[in-house]
Amino acid sequence: MAGVSDCFAIGSIVACKTCYNKVIEGEVQAFDPQTKMLVLKCPASNNRPSCSNVYIVNLSLVSDVQVKKEVTTPPEPTKPLNLQRINNRVRTNIEQKRCLIAAIRAGVTQEGMMLFNTISKTINEVTWQGPNIVVMNQVTITPPYKPDNIKGDSHSKAFIHIRKVVEKHLRDTQLNTLRQQQSSSQQQAQQDGGDSSCSSSAATTNNNNNTNNNNNNNNNNSRMTASAAAAGSTTPATTTPTTAVANSQ
Repeated sequence: MAGVSDCFAIGSIVACKTCYNKVIEGEVQAFDPQTKMLVLKCPASNNRPSCSNVYIVNLSLVSDVQVKKEVTTPPEPTKPLNLQRINNRVRTNIEQKRCLIAAIRAGVTQEGMMLFNTISKTINEVTWQGPNIVVMNQVTITPPYKPDNIKGDSHSKAFIHIRKVVEKHLRDTQLNTLRQQQSSSQQQAQQDGGDSSCSSSAATTNNNNNTNNNNNNNNNNSRMTASAAAAGSTTPATTTPTTAVANSQ
């Protein structure tokens, strides 16, 4: 490893070549000289300017490190953390995990788990109450988690919104299932077509072999017949002596 510095300034642009010959170039976010762990912020793989890819690079396992642009000015002070908000998020996540475990023990189906994940992507106030999904403490979805299983005030905005979410989730699920079935059918058809081609090739090869064998047998028979004919033409002819008898008068 070449070019490793004892310290990398926050905000500097550093390029690292990993042991897999992959180059990672980005802005230094943090560096621990004891463990030689370098944190780089790189452009997002989805090309969104609001997102970034963050890599944690072990400099002990890289083959080359180059500082493309070094920052000499001191970094800006970090913003203070809202510890109360962090603790609240931790408690909320722990409670959600406990509810999830209770739901699994209650026998929640895979369909229910998928619907819960879909709702939780857009609504934070969603939790399990046994096998039931409770949204914003206003709407309850019971097994088998169909639109007819939604309980609550049917005229409320929350009920109408959740019903639309459930209906869209079911349509997307059915569409994905149909696509998977079509993909499996196409793969099976391609495989069957390949097997048929192999069988046809094998049959053609066997027919060719049989034809060649028949031709060889015919040639052998022809040679044997010709040999026999040639042998007959060279065999000396057997003559029977004739005795002449003279009649005496």
